[in-house]
Amino acid sequence: MKKRSVCVVITARPSYSRIKTALTAINKHPALELKLVVAASALLDRYGNAVNVIEKDGFKINERVFMVLEGESPTSMAKTTGLGMIELATVFDNLKPDVVVTVADRYETLATAVAASYMNLPLAHVQGGEVSGSIDEKVRHAVTKLADLHFVSTKLAGERVTKMGEDPATVYCTGCPSIDLAAEILSGPELDFDPTKKYGGVGPELDLSKGYAVVMQHPVTTEYQLARQHVTETLRASREVGIPTLWFWPNVDAGSDGTSTGVRTFRENEKPTNIRFFKNMEPTDFLRLIYNARCLIGNSSVGIREASFLGVPVVNAGSRQGGRERGANVIDVGYHQSEIAGAMRRQLDHGRYASDRTYGVGDAGTRIADLLAEVPLKVEKRLAY
Repeated sequence: MKKRSVCVVITARPSYSRIKTALTAINKHPALELKLVVAASALLDRYGNAVNVIEKDGFKINERVFMVLEGESPTSMAKTTGLGMIELATVFDNLKPDVVVTVADRYETLATAVAASYMNLPLAHVQGGEVSGSIDEKVRHAVTKLADLHFVSTKLAGERVTKMGEDPATVYCTGCPSIDLAAEILSGPELDFDPTKKYGGVGPELDLSKGYAVVMQHPVTTEYQLARQHVTETLRASREVGIPTLWFWPNVDAGSDGTSTGVRTFRENEKPTNIRFFKNMEPTDFLRLIYNARCLIGNSSVGIREASFLGVPVVNAGSRQGGRERGANVIDVGYHQSEIAGAMRRQLDHGRYASDRTYGVGDAGTRIADLLAEVPLKVEKRLAY
């Protein structure tokens, strides 16, 4: 029997963590054939060169799509989306998959969804139905309306998808594949590597033996002009609290230039003695780092999803994760040094939280692969003129 060809498009560093266990399960499934496309910022060294991690993990990459225009502005995001549609249409025409899989809510995800839909390719969307801040929610819901299969992370997300008019028979609450990775490390969560020796980074040498914090802060696309101001407040708070801190580079969204400039300026002028900066880490290494951290700060969905499952205290700044379901491990604050520093101290005093299973229990990747193999795929017939 012919295997069903599944084309998964990965466009950014976090997208790989969100889908890695599903890729593994698809690769192992006897009825499926994985066609992997790596695109956009996942190919760029500036944003951590996620493609190297993907290859190191043993995945065969069928196509690379360079589509990111410089500028880190709303205009460059719109143009990158358009370029992505053009390039991905060619890729899909070459690969001729039976189904395309796209992840979450980035603008490159929208390019994937539009290209696949206009080419009459069944589209499966992972992480639909969730609410979040900025333009991401609009993109996520737009992709939902373009998708034919919906692999949602939570029951509430599934209810939102059906309320948008999608057939309940196409909506499956699989949980989030990123929780699978978090569940895997619980069997051996010890920090078994030296972050500086393995990944380098920039900044002072840090002693992590008495605890440390992790920061992952991205620009908010609808507030991109304030990105530098926002990150400076978090930098000042981290320096004020004084705990050794491992800080990760932002993603490619509008405003990332402001975030990056704020980080570089603070690093060079203020010379903080407790902060070291990194571009990227392998997903399992990053989750071990998170698990053993005393606190996670910033505005990444990692704090809402994986950190909640792992029971890690989180300080979530600003509106980027507004409206998301969250566990008791999260304290929400504004972009003010005093608020962030105060919440950090409360979380450091609190310590670990109980694990929250809102986003899954650790079997999402396998469930998604099984569904991709078994669910009937509807293909719209082209109109004859």
